[in-house]
Amino acid sequence: MAFAPMGPEASFFAVVDQHKASLLATLSRGGGEPAGGGTRLASSSEVLASIESVIQDIITSVARNEAPAFTIDNRSSWENIKFEDSVGLQMVSHCTTRKIKSDSPKSVKNFALILKILSMIYKLVQSNTYATKRDIYYTDSQLFGNQTVVDNIINDISCMLKVPRMSLHILSTSKGLIAGNLRYMEEDGTRVHCTCGSTAVAVPSNIQGIQNAKFLLIVEKDATFQRLLDDNFCNRMSPCIMVTGKGVPDLNTRLLVKKLWDTFHIPVFALVDADPHGIEIMCIYKYGSKAMSFEAHNLTVPAIRWLGLLPSDIKRLNIPRDTLIPLTKRDQMKLDSVLKRPYITCQPFWRKEMEIMADSKMKAEIQALTFLSSDYLSRVYLPNKLKFGGWI
Repeated sequence: MAFAPMGPEASFFAVVDQHKASLLATLSRGGGEPAGGGTRLASSSEVLASIESVIQDIITSVARNEAPAFTIDNRSSWENIKFEDSVGLQMVSHCTTRKIKSDSPKSVKNFALILKILSMIYKLVQSNTYATKRDIYYTDSQLFGNQTVVDNIINDISCMLKVPRMSLHILSTSKGLIAGNLRYMEEDGTRVHCTCGSTAVAVPSNIQGIQNAKFLLIVEKDATFQRLLDDNFCNRMSPCIMVTGKGVPDLNTRLLVKKLWDTFHIPVFALVDADPHGIEIMCIYKYGSKAMSFEAHNLTVPAIRWLGLLPSDIKRLNIPRDTLIPLTKRDQMKLDSVLKRPYITCQPFWRKEMEIMADSKMKAEIQALTFLSSDYLSRVYLPNKLKFGGWI
């Protein structure tokens, strides 16, 4: 299949355009966007007032000779999660909570760390300055112990205050990459022009303006993303945008995908390995995660479609069995877990693909397609999928 240097003819995107029209029709009927959809941030005054309310409760407890405690929604329990196909996974309004007590040997340090980070957030918001999670950790690395402790506390604070993490003035260091037909302006006014060539730019922490494209392709792994860049995929499929979170996506990558969807409502496709881990990563982009369910409205894009690699493609393309990988016990447990998730009930075609994987007890990486030819993914597989609507 040959393409002009600056992308295929307009007729190539006929099915993609039909898919976009279907998505827009669903939105106009009110069936595809959460009420008040889009990213909702809290104002600085709202964040400051929320923190002051928490501190006032602590002062009141001390005045009554009571041990102060933080009450935080339990983010680790599926019992506190509900599913809506227009939003994804989100916390129920009256969920179980846990207490971080100041008089308990098990939680007193965590109480102190939450109080310390709350103080830092208050100063950041009050002065309209920003810090990364890494900056927070290095203010006292010995006290915090490791970065994960800081990350979990920031998520707990966001959940406790009912405030999106971006509104706390704490940024994540981006690990994701983006390329293609995209121009945007960063918050500081810097203009960035992504290219369709062999290089990509880091996913920004915040963006103010975006240029249109025919579709957005989410690529699970960095190696596959780089291979598509090397094969000039973006130029041949122009206008398009590609993004990778390099595995499990960080917050900035998820926010960018959500921003692109909210702004343009262009079709969004996922390219992941035909294995339980790849499927779960796709589900994080589409429906969110249990740990961040309290912020689902700001992060999920339920309109995402699974483009590949489908387990059914393995048989259809006669990929040799010796290029496949047996499912490990851990893979089988992950697959069973995903099959029990609430969103699978509304995805019968996804369930069928996962059952094919379960029956064969085999998984496949996208690289298995190189058996057919070194550039089969970029020149045949993806173009045919896009031209003929090979997504579910």
